[in-house]
Amino acid sequence: MSPGVDSTTLNYIGTDESGKGDYFGPLVIAAVCVTPETRDRLLALDVKDSKTTSDNKVRRIAEAIISELPHAIVAIGSEKYNDLYEKIKNLNRLLAWGHARAIENVLAKCAVETAITDQFGDPGYVRNALMKKGQGIELIQETKGERHLGVAAASMVARAKFLEYLDRYSMVAGVNLPKGAGQNVDAAAAEYCRKHSPETLRKVAKVHFKNTGKVYALLGANTHRN
Repeated sequence: MSPGVDSTTLNYIGTDESGKGDYFGPLVIAAVCVTPETRDRLLALDVKDSKTTSDNKVRRIAEAIISELPHAIVAIGSEKYNDLYEKIKNLNRLLAWGHARAIENVLAKCAVETAITDQFGDPGYVRNALMKKGQGIELIQETKGERHLGVAAASMVARAKFLEYLDRYSMVAGVNLPKGAGQNVDAAAAEYCRKHSPETLRKVAKVHFKNTGKVYALLGANTHRN
């Protein structure tokens, strides 16, 4: 099946991720099983790319998707993420592993022959990461994959779960840990380090980001990444 496929008549799994560009919090990958029969419900919920939707609306819609449709969520916490990144040294391979696991987990709940995901890196990464059950499906990877309702639904589930984890991280840390990777994030990370220690930053942040160097500069410390 060629790129630009019409997914409106398919039974398929859509996948997407959240947290990839956020310094704080986990990397979350979600997969949602969609059929022509559930399309109307997703349209009624106003499912679309989570990046174009407010956080409160994303949370509300994701709650409905999770309660009504077969889905899977793979959340890689900051500390585990840092361990895996240090071993793999390639974010796209790490993403592929997460997407593959999410697809496999949904295949245990619904029998479909197709999975659609937003394309990133080498298209072979996800295919190679799939195990026995997943190897039998047709894998479609498209840029702007959120045009497919299943991918958009997965993006909302992933974003809602990311926000939930970020709230939890902030509560445990005693510091508001914001989204993104801007200057406000650097300031929050420096506050976190002063309250805890630079060595524990890997518990809440993706330390390979350039932000880490900026945080250490704000602290005035020559601290090495751990």
